Amino acid sequence: KLGWKFYDADDYHPEENRMKMGKGIPLNDQDRIPWLCNLHDILQRDVASGQHVILACSALKKVYRDILIQGKDGAPLKCDESGKEEKLAEVKLLVVHLTGSFEVISGRLLKRKGHFMSPELLQSQFDTLEPPSAPENFIQISVDKNLSEIIATIIETLK
Repeated sequence: KLGWKFYDADDYHPEENRMKMGKGIPLNDQDRIPWLCNLHDILQRDVASGQHVILACSALKKVYRDILIQGKDGAPLKCDESGKEEKLAEVKLLVVHLTGSFEVISGRLLKRKGHFMSPELLQSQFDTLEPPSAPENFIQISVDKNLSEIIATIIETLK
């Protein structure tokens, strides 16, 4: 509807992360940070070219969301070939925090077919979750709403 580019962060997990999750082993920061840095680079590239982007990503902790915005080192500058610093395009992030009970989300995961993440990992994600809070730019939407209501809320917020 918006004409924005869409990325599913799961498509960018390295094979080691996929295998670990497939075995029911939760990812840790060492597993996630390189993946998040790669996602930041993708967002940075698209933003620099004027492209608006939607990224579906768990980004469970505030530090993960910070990496998506700023990269690992939080550096807004990069050096060109001559060594001169240039300002990078700013990645602005609206976090859409989908909330729901463990039971509802677990039930949906059990119906999902062909995904590498084992449904047994859901508890570890709930345990790791740091819901967004001020001053983060976010909205919260219940997964109890139907998909068209969720999309309408997001689109209205983006206008």
